[in-house]
This record gives sequence, structure tokens and C-alpha cells, in this order.
Amino acid sequence: MWNKARELAEKTPPERNRWVDFLRAISIMAVVFGHWLMAGLYVDEAGALQRGDLIETSQWTHWLTWAFQVMPVFFLVGGYSNAVSWDGTLRKAQPGQTGVYRDWLASRVQRLIAPTFPVLLVWAVIAVVLTQVGFDRAQIRMATEAALIPVWFLAVYLLVTACTPLMRNAGTRWGWASFAFFIPLTALVDWLRFEHAVPYISFTNFLWVFLAIHQLGFAWRDGKFDNRVFALGWFVIGLGVLLSVTVYGFYPVSMVSAPDGFSNSLPPTFALLALGIVQVGIVLALEPLGRRMLDNVRIWTVTVLMNGMIMTVFLWHLTAFVLVMTFVWIALGGVGLDSVPGTGEWWATRPLWLAIYVLALLPMIGVFAKHERSFGPIRGGRTVPKARAVAGVVLICIGLGCTAGITIASPEGITGLRIWVVAAPFVGAALLGFGPVYEFIARRREKAA
Repeated sequence: MWNKARELAEKTPPERNRWVDFLRAISIMAVVFGHWLMAGLYVDEAGALQRGDLIETSQWTHWLTWAFQVMPVFFLVGGYSNAVSWDGTLRKAQPGQTGVYRDWLASRVQRLIAPTFPVLLVWAVIAVVLTQVGFDRAQIRMATEAALIPVWFLAVYLLVTACTPLMRNAGTRWGWASFAFFIPLTALVDWLRFEHAVPYISFTNFLWVFLAIHQLGFAWRDGKFDNRVFALGWFVIGLGVLLSVTVYGFYPVSMVSAPDGFSNSLPPTFALLALGIVQVGIVLALEPLGRRMLDNVRIWTVTVLMNGMIMTVFLWHLTAFVLVMTFVWIALGGVGLDSVPGTGEWWATRPLWLAIYVLALLPMIGVFAKHERSFGPIRGGRTVPKARAVAGVVLICIGLGCTAGITIASPEGITGLRIWVVAAPFVGAALLGFGPVYEFIARRREKAA
């Protein structure tokens, strides 16, 4: 893998912005290690396994979430990458060619969703097997819920990506106003949510907040942040707003969850948008320094290597955590789980536990990383019909959203599995023209012919 990454690194064209790839890798790794640090299982005095949370036990760690909640950085990078991809597609399109957007979207969806199929199938099998052997269904739900938390992000990212042509045009036509529009809109949603208890309105901020950051990715691609003083100004202004609405305002300091409070990320709030502006400002102010750093072939090779497996790491890191904890609890009697999260003893053992999680994740990377690189032509090179494209995207988003929300484990039924939740992304992908279900149908048709 290293030799392949080194070969790709040496062939990198000089015009490629390596800082984009570095930020993609570092943001996902921040999420991974943040999850591993926050989630803390321990055995209480009665010998029962308890689910601890570092955010609840250590108030000072709320500030750490400003560094570890880096989903805005990923959407910034996504905006830049989607702009490059969409602009390139338009340049290659023939005059009068139809289906350009549908084919482009199906290709982007394939790259995003294909690595997700294995983790969904594995956990579907685990849920069914554990149900059949009589495992407690509440514990099965807790395990599947913990392992599949990352997929909620994919549903939101897919929706934001689908808006790329519309928002790209808005950015070209209205400039900064296409971003500024989302600031009062996000604040309005929060006002309706907290002041008037309007049900479900808060979930629209999944779109408004991340579309806003995605729009800044377009601006970055267009060179609007080339002035580093300007980028640093975004950081300073964003930090001032963030401090005023959290430390001196209504929102919690924690950007993931807060005891006796609410989450700033599920769903996103105005505070998370302010954090996003802070992060955009600082990472773009550091871009010249970062790009010089990435001229070093070893550092760039590590970045290329990480980007070749980044979705696998993201999707499987909590599976590694759950399996390690399950093995320690059942096979080893809970050895090493006798310290409460946030205590000195707990912090002292973190390096060892993080190393164990990495070791548990490595075999999964070896087995499943290939799904990030094995892509075939959508529908065999044929254009995706409009109705099927819409239905496919909707089904995938519903399936992924429900996987993270209500989980795939069912409290009822023989299988112990919500089959429709697992099936939705596979059927959606088949409608778009890729995935296991589509390939199965295509092979059956070939045999029949």
C-alpha cells in the first residue's frame, strides 16, 4: 500500500491543491480519534458495564470539541472538490448533451456510498445472528447504534452534493450573498425551534449550515481566499461570534453534546455555523504553509495513503471500538475497564487503548478499503433516467438517515432486523445503476438473454 501510494504521490500533477487532500484526511482522523476519546465504557462498583461519556464527566473537555468537531472542514473540502468535478464535467459535455447532471450525481453518489455497503451488510448479519442466539435486543441495538453512527453524515453530504449545480450557479451570480443568505436562515430556524417549539424545523439546519460551508468551498476554489489576511479575518470574526453565542450567550460550549442541554451538531445550530467560519478562516490562512509542507514527498505520500482508505477508516472505526469493548467485556471479564472516564487513571491508559483500537481497525482496512477504488461505469455507461435518479438518491438518504436514527436493529420480529432500513440504500443504488443489487439483476438478465 505504501509503494502504491508513493507511486501515486510522485505522479501528482503540479496544479493539484494538496492542501485539499490533507484537510480531508486530517478532518476525518480528528472525528475518529474524537469518537474513541469521548466514548468510555467502564465497570461500576456493582460490576455492571456502564456507558460513560467524557463530555459529561469533564467540563473542560467541552472546549476540545472546537477542534474535534471538524465536519465543517469536510464540507469545505467537499465544496472545493465538487466545484472541480462539476466544472470539469461541464467542460467535457457535448453541446445539447442530456443527462449530464444525473450521470455526474450518480458517479459522485457511487464513490460516496459504495464503501458503505460492506459495513451495513456486516452489521445486518451480526444483528440477525445475535438475535437468533438469544442476545438481549437492547444490547444489540446499542451495539449497532454505536457502530453505525457515522452514516448519518453521508446522508447529509449526499443531499448537499446534489445541490452542487444550483449552488454553483448561485455563487457565480450572487457571489458572497449566496453564502450570507444562510446566516439569518440558520438563526431563524433556531429561533423557531427554541422560542416557539416548532416541531422538526431544526432538522432543516442540516442543509442550511452545511450548504453554507459548502458554498465557502466554492469561494475557495475560485480564489476568493487567496489573501491570507482576508482568511484570517474570517477566523477572527467567526471566533468573536462563536464566543458571544456560547460563553456569553445561549448555546452550549460543547459542539457535540452537553449535559442537561442540547447538541450543537445533531441537528446543527447557529453556533456550529460560527464554528465552521472559525475553522474555514484558520485552515485557509494556513494554506501556504501547508502546501509547502506537502511538497515533502513522505508527508504527501502519507496523505495520499490516508485518502485512499479514508472512507473505510471513517465507516469502520466505531465497529473496531465496539468489537474491542465486547471482547474485553465478555472474554476478559472487563479487565482494564475499572476507571471512570475523565479520571487521571483513565487518561493515563488512553494511549494504550487508542493503540488497541488502531490495531483492531487495521484488518478491516485491509479487507474493505478496496471498495473505495473498485468503481465501474454507471448503468454500463448509459444515462440515468430522471425519475430513477431522484428515487435512488431519496432511498439512499432515507436508508442512511434511519440507520443512524432508529438503527437497523428491531425490538420485534424473528430476524431482529429492520430489513427495509438496510435494503433502502442498496435499492437506491440499483436505481442509480450501481451496487450489489444492480449487478445481481444485470447478471440475471445476461443469463436470461
